Amino acid sequence: MSHFTITSEPHASAEDLAAVENQINEFNMRVTGDRDYHLVALFLCDEGAKVRGGIIGHVWGGWLHVTILWVDEALRGQGYGGQLLQMAEDEAGGHGCKNAHVETFSFQARPFYERFGYQVIAELPDYPPGHAAYFLRKAL
Repeated sequence: MSHFTITSEPHASAEDLAAVENQINEFNMRVTGDRDYHLVALFLCDEGAKVRGGIIGHVWGGWLHVTILWVDEALRGQGYGGQLLQMAEDEAGGHGCKNAHVETFSFQARPFYERFGYQVIAELPDYPPGHAAYFLRKAL
């Protein structure tokens, strides 16, 4: 009989994290038969090639899932976030996506996403305490 251990790895390597993510993605694709999975990773860089913003997500199941959208505070309000979101949606549309979804907190970007046509479909109150998490979707 094999012996296994469970360890806590708050500073896990990118390789270990990818190993877990790749396996659940592989399971999902095998079960559904939908193997059309694509990473979405767009970056806003300054003239020195320093990352000053970006959007990360994936395309699968006919959906774009935006997991991270960030723009350096000094650059906010200048349209970069909207450009990143539009480019991600366009890329997803090129893969046949008809919908997009994103999660955000009450202290983050709900009004931003709503300006771009996203609608709240669920709210998780008091996460974190005193705030809320929102789940939004948009037809592309």
